Amino acid sequence: MGEFEGDGEEKLIVAANYLVKELRSGKSLTRNAKNVLQNLLSELSRVASSEDREDEEDDIGEIEQRLNVVSEKIMTRDVDESMIWDLGSDEGNAFLDAVNELRALIDRLDASSGLGKTGTEEQSLRKAHDVLQTAMARLEDEFKHLLVENRLPFELEHASFRSNEADLAVEEGSVASFGAASTEDLNLGSSNGRRNSAEMVVDLINPDVISDLKNIANTMVASGYDRECIQVCTVVRKDSLDEFLYNHEVEKLSIEDVLKMDWSTLNTNIKKWVRVMRNIVQVYLLSEKSLDNHIFGDVNEIGLTCFVDTVKAPMMQLLNFGEAVSLGPRQPEKLLRILEMYELASELLPEIDALFSDHPGSIVRAEYREVMRRLGDCARTTFLEFKSAIAADVSSHPFPGGAVHPLTNYVMNYLMALTDFSQTLDSLLMEQDDAEDLTIPPSPDVLNPVMVEEESTYESSSSPEKFLVMTRHFYSITSVLEANLQEKSKLYRDVSLRHIFLLNNIHYMTRKVLKSELRHIFGDKWNRKHTWKFQQQATEYERATWLPVLSFLKDEGAGSGSSSGSGSGSRNLRPRERFQGFNTAFEEVYKTQTAWLISDERLREDVRTKASMWVIQAYWTFYSRHKNSVSERYIKYTTDDLETLLLDLFAGSPKSLNNSYRR
Repeated sequence: MGEFEGDGEEKLIVAANYLVKELRSGKSLTRNAKNVLQNLLSELSRVASSEDREDEEDDIGEIEQRLNVVSEKIMTRDVDESMIWDLGSDEGNAFLDAVNELRALIDRLDASSGLGKTGTEEQSLRKAHDVLQTAMARLEDEFKHLLVENRLPFELEHASFRSNEADLAVEEGSVASFGAASTEDLNLGSSNGRRNSAEMVVDLINPDVISDLKNIANTMVASGYDRECIQVCTVVRKDSLDEFLYNHEVEKLSIEDVLKMDWSTLNTNIKKWVRVMRNIVQVYLLSEKSLDNHIFGDVNEIGLTCFVDTVKAPMMQLLNFGEAVSLGPRQPEKLLRILEMYELASELLPEIDALFSDHPGSIVRAEYREVMRRLGDCARTTFLEFKSAIAADVSSHPFPGGAVHPLTNYVMNYLMALTDFSQTLDSLLMEQDDAEDLTIPPSPDVLNPVMVEEESTYESSSSPEKFLVMTRHFYSITSVLEANLQEKSKLYRDVSLRHIFLLNNIHYMTRKVLKSELRHIFGDKWNRKHTWKFQQQATEYERATWLPVLSFLKDEGAGSGSSSGSGSGSRNLRPRERFQGFNTAFEEVYKTQTAWLISDERLREDVRTKASMWVIQAYWTFYSRHKNSVSERYIKYTTDDLETLLLDLFAGSPKSLNNSYRR
């Protein structure tokens, strides 16, 4: 039998080879030959199709067998409530292998039976998709579990930020009420809080599970469940960022909430904002983006989407606060804080652009730039309105004792604090540097001479070329302040007290400039000019106070040198009457001027010393000439007595000698 089959196959091969040879020869075929060949072709096709079907049925059988095995592995895990990756990465990877094999089997089933699937094949395919869906749900849970259980806390660095100590000693209210503001120096921290620009990435998730998260993500994305994977990651990571903000008392505030805040509360919230914003941008966002890149590294666009979806809402929360601050009233006490916010926003801008450089982050990037612009506009407008507020500060009563006025204290300390933001402020002012900004608002003509004088000083000053726009504005502000002080001095009826008031305030302005960074802003010429000004006020005080008193000690015919009524009738007095007149005049000055205040110790000693030189020399000369001709009961004081009494002047504590003082 075998010989017969073998012999028949050989004859078939010989016949087939003969047919091929004849067909290649190009001979014409009869119709009968063509029909025979057509029947032969059909028969060959039937035989081949039958054999392919048998092979395919064998493949489908193998697929269904593997599908049953894989499905059992997956469904067995689904019934088990324990988390797979808690048992270790090996167990997790085994589960992923089963899922990946399931997906491959589905692809093979989809590609099989090109002429149509049988009912059994359709059923197997539906079963496979059901198991895959179950597996994806389980992977979502496992992914979330790993993210939640392996979170690492993120804490603010205990670095020195500008805002940590920047507690401005000003009370709530406008500059128009300088008298109610604190006269303490503005205490602005010297540290500018800038960190090294080197990138700082911290672990937000336990590094040991990053590879597991990456493997799960890859499997879910490959299975078409990328949206579900992103959603799980976004929800968990956003919760972490929200928790961080909550723990650091960064509240979710509406613009209306911020606008209703009193200054103390707003000030506190701005300090939090500055500290948190710096850390979030320079550390947290960088670390979050790095984490997402590690998890979704093979599908980078998904990583970017996950990053933006995670941080967008918290970032918008922070930016909304910045916008609300920029919309608030332009009050001077807010300027330093607003400049701090703007300066920080400018500093962080390159990092924001890098973090949100791709299309998914364009909304955050655009909103950040808009808020920064608004903060800059707010800072510039607040500064420009500050000068107007100084000019508008009107007093109805003289400041007690001729001391340094709160307005002077506030303005000079304010300018000192602003030097910490010189570059930022100069840049902002440069954008709106026109003549209107450097002229005083409509006001009494009496203010104009000071303005003209100060502008002249600026034009010829030797101030440095850095920060020219800001320097010009500072000159303008001090000239407005000085003009205002001139008006306030006219509230004093006592001419001597007017000079003491101007002496105190101009000296204070000069001292603040010389002992701070302001000396580099105003330059040597301004300093020399204002030193001369307060010295001139001291001289005018001496003449107004002591010439009338000492006119009693001039001998008849010597002339008093004063137009004061106190000495106009002293030329015809006898020596004893001159002593009596001097005693009365001196005691009146003592009673009045012990209540006056020169708070600067060195200045107070200088004024006392010069007064002593005037009084002691004149009194000693007159006393030496007339001591033998006048009874001792008229010579009430010795030169030592007078020198001691003059030390009581300008201490801010009124004293009276009456007639009880005796040697």
